[in-house]
Amino acid sequence: MMMVELTSVGSAVLPVADLADHLRLAQGFADDGSLDSQLESCLRAALSAIEARVGKALFRRRFALGLSAWQSGASHVLPIAPVQAIESIKILSRAGIETLVEPDRYALRPDQQRPMIEAVVGSLPNPARGGSIEIEFTAGYASDWTDMPADLRQAVLIQAAEFYGQDSNTETGIAFAVSVLLEPYRAIRLRGVGK
Repeated sequence: MMMVELTSVGSAVLPVADLADHLRLAQGFADDGSLDSQLESCLRAALSAIEARVGKALFRRRFALGLSAWQSGASHVLPIAPVQAIESIKILSRAGIETLVEPDRYALRPDQQRPMIEAVVGSLPNPARGGSIEIEFTAGYASDWTDMPADLRQAVLIQAAEFYGQDSNTETGIAFAVSVLLEPYRAIRLRGVGK
């Protein structure tokens, strides 16, 4: 399995001004924008750390997932949530010939923890030996900063401030306050329970 981002988070949607206010950088001084690139870098690092921690896409964007086989013929759990839409599913032969799977053969079962693709009738189509499956989908809470859940926005600002306050020789993990804010978004894993 290999997942790649097809679109990235644009600089225009990153809350650089909100982070500057959170850090109280502009109080009493004119904002000349000289710190904007550093603040953007801290925000991107915070987004990346939080998304890795909870398995969720905060900003909405497109992804491609490559598989050699489905988890089962009936369904396949996607590795990131919340999934907004499945754009396409293609079966690729060993020679690279693409066959588009008709959208009426599968359905998205949205879920905040385990979104999945389900076969509508029968089973999901498998590639021939040496072939693969490519799924393109859109995932994320919001396209805009203000539409993101408030606790996730606060977690991003706190974590970005944590990264901003550290020098390059210091290892910084997830701040305690951030881990508390993220707890409702983490998947619960139970041992000894079937699929």
